[in-house]
Amino acid sequence: MKPQVFALLLCASLPLAAHSQSLENCRRIAEPTDRLTCYDALTTTETPAPPATVAAAARSAEAPTTADLKEPAAGESLLGTAWELDPDKRGHILRIRPYKPVYILPGFHTSRTNPFPASPSAGHTSTTDTEQASDEAKLQISLKTKLVEDLFGNNGDLWFGYTQSSRWQVYSAGTSRPFRETNHEPEVMLVWRTDYTLGGWRARYLSLGFNHQSNGRSLPLSRSWNRVIAGIALEKGDWTATFRPWWRISEAGERDDNPDISNYLGRADLQIVRIWGKQQLSLLLRHSLQGGGNSHGALQLDYAFPLSGSLRGHLQWFSGYGESMIDYNHRANYYGVGVSLLEWY
Repeated sequence: MKPQVFALLLCASLPLAAHSQSLENCRRIAEPTDRLTCYDALTTTETPAPPATVAAAARSAEAPTTADLKEPAAGESLLGTAWELDPDKRGHILRIRPYKPVYILPGFHTSRTNPFPASPSAGHTSTTDTEQASDEAKLQISLKTKLVEDLFGNNGDLWFGYTQSSRWQVYSAGTSRPFRETNHEPEVMLVWRTDYTLGGWRARYLSLGFNHQSNGRSLPLSRSWNRVIAGIALEKGDWTATFRPWWRISEAGERDDNPDISNYLGRADLQIVRIWGKQQLSLLLRHSLQGGGNSHGALQLDYAFPLSGSLRGHLQWFSGYGESMIDYNHRANYYGVGVSLLEWY
């Protein structure tokens, strides 16, 4: 045998010989408990990770993340995760996060169409039948991102959110399947972290923001408004509640597409969400906070349930005024069925 080969075999056999000797030493121990401890010490030696694995883990830890669409883990604060309120969730600037539910409802039926949309503002009433069918599809996308963190010492986060919802007359082949109405809603919100109890609920944040909502249409179908919106968000276990009062920013006479919109789309809303397992139930209540002939409001109930992976079934019921901007002063019931990719939490 060549000396080099012998040396290699000798080196390879040394660890085995040492291990064999160690086993023999353990066998010689008379006390059973001590002998078992000896064997455990021999078999629990950690194997170092291969260099490639360590390098890959380091790259993964250092890689920047630009989107976080994951659901909160079981036991985590729903609002704390959604708005990065807790210390271990902070530090993510310009990371795209879910905001409102993202869904497509291929079945969306109304009990009462609005063929001649109207507004008290001059030149804002349609004199031509819009030929709206009662069955259509509804789509919604909604995302948010944190622009600035800790504006005031160690508190005060500035967020940007965008929500877009469309009503698509996909079953109306005779009118070229038009998008009947698309609403755009960009907003900027200052979120102030809080942590106190209120009636058994944990108050997580206060907010103040600017909100623009419009349908991007020309006359006579143009509808829009701007608001300053305040808010308080609370949670209790698997429940969250968000109350938002708002104040409309007034516009000059002829520039106002809908001078009476606050009496229909309201001056405040309350959003309640319950989550259990992969299911979510949400209730939205909205009202004008006026009496008599100006007392109008709406409610919307959404239920999401698991289908496959992150895909959920989604049911929606809306009753009242203002399902969309063009229908802000139109009352009807709407029933939707479809799927959602993202929910509130």
